[in-house]
Amino acid sequence: MEPNKQPINAAIKLSKRRLVLAFAIAGISDAIGAFATPLPPIVWVVDLATVLLLFMVLGRQWLLLPGLALEAIPGFGVLPFWLLVVGAIAVLGTPRPTFERH
Repeated sequence: MEPNKQPINAAIKLSKRRLVLAFAIAGISDAIGAFATPLPPIVWVVDLATVLLLFMVLGRQWLLLPGLALEAIPGFGVLPFWLLVVGAIAVLGTPRPTFERH
């Protein structure tokens, strides 16, 4: 295989340092979200800040969007969705499709 051609399911692995930071951000956000559930505006601000911080730490991750959508559902804030999202990114890596030249 040529160096510039990667398989379609190529994944970019993240460094341990970035993953640890992402897990810390997700854990803090989930803890705040669990206690602030009765105050939706605070939870919204925390979730938006979380997705922005995770975007900066992990890069462009399409898996962050379902996490943000699930956190927006009332009552679901008590579940650790951000930790699950970061765990999924850590396990699955960063799927990046590559396009072949014809």
